[in-house]
Amino acid sequence: MPYLNLSYAAPEAPPAAELAASLTRLTVDLLGKKESLTVVRMDRTPSDQWFIGGQALGAGQSGAVLEIRVTEGTNTKVQKAAYLRAVFEVLSANFRDLHPASYVSIHELPADAWGYGGETQEYRFISGVSL
Repeated sequence: MPYLNLSYAAPEAPPAAELAASLTRLTVDLLGKKESLTVVRMDRTPSDQWFIGGQALGAGQSGAVLEIRVTEGTNTKVQKAAYLRAVFEVLSANFRDLHPASYVSIHELPADAWGYGGETQEYRFISGVSL
């Protein structure tokens, strides 16, 4: 049940549905998450309000930050590293002149601290365990 939040500044917005589909596919393929529970949210910021090193983005330049929330301990370091690389490649392909200080971060939340449908991930795990 990952939640992806993409904030970006770009001269032109990429096709949102295509970008969301690409990010969802990577999340499913590389992190093993369920497609039906993957949420992608996008926020566009004007380029003159996106600063790197105290300077606004240059003309024609793009910047992006993708934060993903997943349940703690459900992915290995190797999976996360591959995901970070692949997501940056997708962002680079979708945003013209993407600034290298564009970030992808994976936030691992404790299973008892988040969930969906009113139930925590920990509850879902315990409920599914057969002894």
